[in-house]
Order: sequence, then structure tokens, then C-alpha cells
Amino acid sequence: MNSLSQCLREEAAAISAAAERLSETEVEKALDLLTYCIIKKEKLVITGVGKSGIVARKIAATFSSIGLMSIYLNPLDALHGDLGIVSENDVCLLMSNSGETLEILQIIPHLKRRNIKRIALVGKKNSTLARESNVVLFAGVDKEVCPLNLAPTASTAVAMAIGDALAAVLMERQSISSSDFALNHPA
Repeated sequence: MNSLSQCLREEAAAISAAAERLSETEVEKALDLLTYCIIKKEKLVITGVGKSGIVARKIAATFSSIGLMSIYLNPLDALHGDLGIVSENDVCLLMSNSGETLEILQIIPHLKRRNIKRIALVGKKNSTLARESNVVLFAGVDKEVCPLNLAPTASTAVAMAIGDALAAVLMERQSISSSDFALNHPA
């Protein structure tokens, strides 16, 4: 039987393992695209389904807080008109643990037609989503903390941590100050 402390240690170990597995080349490509969005005042459009969608919303909020115009796009709504929010020079961060989420895969041809750069945050390196993206951030875990190995626990913690780390590095590289941050946090 797992204790709460044991579960936290397992999630922390999953995040630590993810840090070792990430490709520095792919991370730099992702940071270049995010920097481009800030400098050119383009949007970062983030999408995901289910628990990945919840994490995507949080990551979008974090990027917005640091001055990178960011929005969560529900992939189902995207297929029914909301793709109109995606402009020609935007960047899209697509999140899926399996990399095979149908709703995500269905929007890729429409993003490609607009020449939208795509960053995949995936748990499977050889997935369709990874193959169809310009940049791949590998967020795979060996197992979930859930005793059934079913509920997204470690995988969502890793995805969230990667999003937070990207924002933190971007803040440092863009010399975002506490007064800059306060502009988006007036309360």
C-alpha cells in the first residue's frame, strides 16, 4: 500500500527521469519558437484532451502571466470553427500522453495547411503526433502513481513540470522582471 509520501516521491522521480530523457536540441527548438512568439507578439495555442487538456489550460495561463499571449484551444471545438483563432504565424503546443488522441490528430492537417509550427508534448516518442510535429518534447513515464497504473498522475505531473520549466527558462532568457510580471497580475 502506497503512502502519500511514497506517491509524491514517485511523482518526483518521474519528473527527475523526464529531465534526463528530454532532448536538449528539441528543448532549444521549443524555446526558440516560444521566444519568437514573444518577440513577434504571436500567440501560443495550446491544446489537449481530458487530463492533458486540464494541464494545457494551466500551461496557457502560466505563459500568459509572463507576457506570452497564450490560449487554450479545445480540439473538438477547433474542428467546429474555433480554428479561426489560429493565425498564420502562431505556434501550437499539442499535448497527448499517447500521441494518438484522435481529436488532436484531426486538427493537424488544418494546422499544416496554415504552416503552423507544432510542438508535441507526448509520452510516446514514436507516436503519430510526434511524427507530425516540428518539435518533440518527450514526457514519457515508466508508470503512473495510480495503483492500477491507469489514472494520469505521474504523466500529468511531468507534463505540467515541463510546461512550468519552459516558462521559467523563457522568463530568464527574456529578462522578465517582477514589475513585468506584475503587469499581468495587477491584483
